[in-house]
Amino acid sequence: MSDADTTKDQSEADRPMLGKLLHNGVQRIVMQRPERMNALSMAMMKELCAALDEAATNPEVRVVLLGAEGKVFCAGHDLKELTAARAEADGGKAFYEQTFDQCAELMQKIVNLPKPVIAVITGVATAAGCQLVASCDLALALDTATFCTPGVNIGLFCSTPMVALTRNVGRKQAMEMLLTGESIDASTAKDYGLINRVVQADYLEVVVQKYAEVIASKSALTVKTGKEAFYKQADMPLAEAYAYTSKVMAENMLANDAEEGINAFLQKRTPDWKDS
Repeated sequence: MSDADTTKDQSEADRPMLGKLLHNGVQRIVMQRPERMNALSMAMMKELCAALDEAATNPEVRVVLLGAEGKVFCAGHDLKELTAARAEADGGKAFYEQTFDQCAELMQKIVNLPKPVIAVITGVATAAGCQLVASCDLALALDTATFCTPGVNIGLFCSTPMVALTRNVGRKQAMEMLLTGESIDASTAKDYGLINRVVQADYLEVVVQKYAEVIASKSALTVKTGKEAFYKQADMPLAEAYAYTSKVMAENMLANDAEEGINAFLQKRTPDWKDS
């Protein structure tokens, strides 16, 4: 290893993997490894899980924004790390299982977080990086952002990214992305249902902050109730989904915030949420 490589590694070690900023109820989490294309190494995934756990338990956090530094939002798994594991006695099998289990934990943690998670994509999102976008509740992207699941091109089908992808886009569109490995632009990603909005660079910061603060202004209890119910009912048969959500709404009606919200609407005033 050269002196330059050693200096670079030390510089990375001294700098946090994630940047965090909490403002007006909006928790920003920013991946800060642009030189490694913000790859989902084992360390990065553990850091993201820890940051999400912190956001889940902090009552000041009402919305989470997940972004990244650099031209690549996330390049997926760290292929150098995966390749290095082949030197292990088992050929890397144990490490590969740990890696994909950790990835599954991260994606499910996003879905199960009691607060909305919004991906902000300013560059390329590939493979598990595309999975990360699909796992978030909402997604805003620059008009220059691109998305792909290119595992098939290197002999490693994007099987785990497929889980999140097929829960966001149509089956034909998902299969096209998975089988061709080709990139789609932000406009196509929006048409597919992978992202919500496409924004020009000059307006991104304003749109993202306003978008997040609108959601942060709602009752945290109501949002938590709705997000949990959304994912639970999505996989239920129609009759079961209606039976479940009818009970959810009846319980929701008993909440203080529902009473306050309805009264505020009838009285034409701004509600005073107590998150209870």
